Amino acid sequence: QVELVESGGGLVQAGGSLTLSCTTSAHIFTDYAMGWFRQAPGDVREFVAGLHWSTDATAYESSVQGRFTISRDAAKNAVYLQMNNLKPEDTAMYYCNAGAPGIGSRGAYWGRGTQVTVSS
Repeated sequence: QVELVESGGGLVQAGGSLTLSCTTSAHIFTDYAMGWFRQAPGDVREFVAGLHWSTDATAYESSVQGRFTISRDAAKNAVYLQMNNLKPEDTAMYYCNAGAPGIGSRGAYWGRGTQVTVSS
């Protein structure tokens, strides 16, 4: 059983920064991707950023490109999302996902989410 635990969300003013963390209780599958998704009230869950664990390739949703950075720490079984220049439209519940066959697709494992709220 793979358990994902997110942290680092909070309330921040527009233009501010937050760093989300996702830690796991199990060894990451080296042939799979991990990613961050977000869901605002009334909206579908959308892809934000992802990376492939073995190749370190990354990809981003167009609206966060240049503002968000996804990274990993293999020794800690952790994935991070550095979010800069936050905008009110970034407000959402952010979810960590693991076990995806490729970047941008959805794996079988989800965390419970961490709330990010950006005030204008």
